[in-house]
Amino acid sequence: MEKDSLGEIQIPFEAYYGVQTQRAVENFPVSGWKAYPVMVDAYVYIKKAAAMTNAELGILDKKIAGAIVKASDEVLKGKYREHFVVDVYQAGAGTSHNMNTNEVLANRGIEILGGKRGDYKFINPNDHVNMAQSTNDTFPTAMRIASLIMVQKLLPVIKHFQKTLEKKAKEFSKVIKSGRTHLQDAAPITLGQEFEGYSEIVSKHYDLIASTQKHLSEMGIGGTAVGTGLNTHAKYRALMVQNLSKVTGLKLKPTRNYFEAMQSMLPFMELSSAINNFAIDMTKITNDLRLLASGPTTGFAEIIMPAVQPGSSIMPGKVNPSMAEMMNQVLYQVMGNNHTIMMCSQAWQLELNVMMPVMIFNIIWMIEILKNALKAFDEKCVAGLIADKKKAREYAEKSISIVTALNPIIGYARAAEIAKESVKTGRSIMDVIREKNIMPEKKLNKVLDLMKLTKPGL
Repeated sequence: MEKDSLGEIQIPFEAYYGVQTQRAVENFPVSGWKAYPVMVDAYVYIKKAAAMTNAELGILDKKIAGAIVKASDEVLKGKYREHFVVDVYQAGAGTSHNMNTNEVLANRGIEILGGKRGDYKFINPNDHVNMAQSTNDTFPTAMRIASLIMVQKLLPVIKHFQKTLEKKAKEFSKVIKSGRTHLQDAAPITLGQEFEGYSEIVSKHYDLIASTQKHLSEMGIGGTAVGTGLNTHAKYRALMVQNLSKVTGLKLKPTRNYFEAMQSMLPFMELSSAINNFAIDMTKITNDLRLLASGPTTGFAEIIMPAVQPGSSIMPGKVNPSMAEMMNQVLYQVMGNNHTIMMCSQAWQLELNVMMPVMIFNIIWMIEILKNALKAFDEKCVAGLIADKKKAREYAEKSISIVTALNPIIGYARAAEIAKESVKTGRSIMDVIREKNIMPEKKLNKVLDLMKLTKPGL
């Protein structure tokens, strides 16, 4: 039995959490989803750094601080994870998650000091583990730490994917094909040039996502309840960020304004929006690859994707673009996550945004699935793409849009007549020009050199 301001409540005997966590378990049996491990880590880092800071400032007994630090290190190594039990959908602002962390660390710390769980005269969840803190400054701080950790896991995957596209651009640099605009034949292009565009798109998104780390690194820890820093030592804020940087290995700095850091969710919208924008362009790239690989006999079939599994339970020999289809599904989920984050971000009122728990859950979720999917898509699909050079060139030679190169010589109107006749008769542009004896064969071959048409010039 444990008691709080609302009365007594039973706690499972084996639990390391306490009364407030148990109330949350009973109050919010919603999804069965618990905090992601990285969010548990982020919160425990804060508790560890706070114990170190308060001990250095002489306001927390060093023996108690040492027990909290030791308990924190055990959790960071993977122990006691089953005791972080609060549902993602919980009381606003994350009070339940904060208290879950406070209670687990307090009870483990009590054991370290030789006491029994629940005997809070040794270590109290509120008075000791939560010293100089509030959910209102620790939760957004934990969100920042978790987001930074996740971004640093995502960025290398994006960079590797961009390098794969770059490599393919070089590999396909001599593969002539027809360009397509409005899904209709257009002027010639190389497959390599298409992939150059993809590579540059991904490179720019890498930079935009990386730039979000600037604002995520600004810590509002020390604002406590409303940003004023009530119940903190005068030197707590700066020292806390130093210790937090030390225990996380991240380059963190104090915010310039603690009220803004606790009210606005700008850093998380900035991150979510950057990832959403990447997902939008990745959808275009993925759809392009699916289209270019369509076939093998009735589609474009200019590229061949690696076969990863049989494509049909009824049609023998069918192979589908499975990795690209998986990638698209993940991208749509990411965009859905962003919408949830956007709605939560605008919901803040006065000194606090109470929608933070669902925001960070969606941020971590979107980054985790994007990271894993992009890595698999890169390795099992894009890296193994093969060009059908013969098929691609055949389309280029048949395209009526190569007549565009004749505009400076015979004019747009006459070139259009040649194009119409080519479509009407089914003959190639070259054959129509030869029949009309518009120019000598040697000059015709020079003007309609397909590779030259993929570069600037007259």
